[in-house]
Amino acid sequence: MIATITLNPCLDKYITVARLEMNETNRSQQIRQYAGGKGLDVSRAIHEMGGETMAYGFAGGNEGNVLTRLLAQEGVPFNFIPIEDETRSCYIINESESARQTRISTPGPGVRVEKVNELMQKVWGMRPSPSLLVCGGSVPPSLPQNIYASIISQAREHGIKTILDSSGEYFKEGIKAKPYLIKPNVREAEDLLGVTLKSDGDIVKAVEEMVGMGIAIAIISRGKDGLIAASQTEVIKAVPPVVAVASTVGAGDSTVAGLALKLSAGVTLHEACRLATAMGTAAVLSPGTALARRADVKRLLPEIKIENLSPAL
Repeated sequence: MIATITLNPCLDKYITVARLEMNETNRSQQIRQYAGGKGLDVSRAIHEMGGETMAYGFAGGNEGNVLTRLLAQEGVPFNFIPIEDETRSCYIINESESARQTRISTPGPGVRVEKVNELMQKVWGMRPSPSLLVCGGSVPPSLPQNIYASIISQAREHGIKTILDSSGEYFKEGIKAKPYLIKPNVREAEDLLGVTLKSDGDIVKAVEEMVGMGIAIAIISRGKDGLIAASQTEVIKAVPPVVAVASTVGAGDSTVAGLALKLSAGVTLHEACRLATAMGTAAVLSPGTALARRADVKRLLPEIKIENLSPAL
């Protein structure tokens, strides 16, 4: 069982216009709604692939009701704590003429630390305990910057490995608790390390440095170029085939889902990176914030190229 925590879930509203004109009335061609937030996306992708998962989070108001209804329609298992404030909405504006996407992310509702503690008691009470706990996404502004670090430390006390996929100060603070796996993208890794990553060699040095911080597995995702992963014994590069992009929303979360599925099953990092890259690539084939489809993943898996970049660190 893979559990996910989404402290700041959102109702994603995917709006398609011919082109976005500033200071003009823009008429939408289509509006779609999806349950969103990194942890929820990971659970959605795991469920699509036939894996066992439980999504934990918060929901409030009408938007929260819509979000949980969408999860139920997909058949994704979830366990939410109700909150008084309205669940946030985020907006993805897609231009059909240019294929450009504009994302508007809102800060989110007020959530007290006591509510987080109540949520985590649900997680720690799971039986059997989850094999992995995925913590991801933004954090409500009412919560402290070390909230992920606190969750990761508690998970370790319960013997549960954690995956952290966040950004900014919440990510930097969370890493101090030494999660099992992290997966920043290039920009997030540059922000974390204070460097510019221009080449494969730069990225190899970066993932090695992150492993040196006490992270068991460090991965930097590179969009259409795949990912580079490092552990204490190997450095791996995974490259997908070129595909037509419908939407990049949720590709990183699908990648994390692939990693979680394979690593929780105890397979090699090679195979985890293969599935992760196939799932991340499959996600961009789906419109809106729809995630990787199992049929696309199965078709892409043989096309993922895996390369060893260095011997043991």
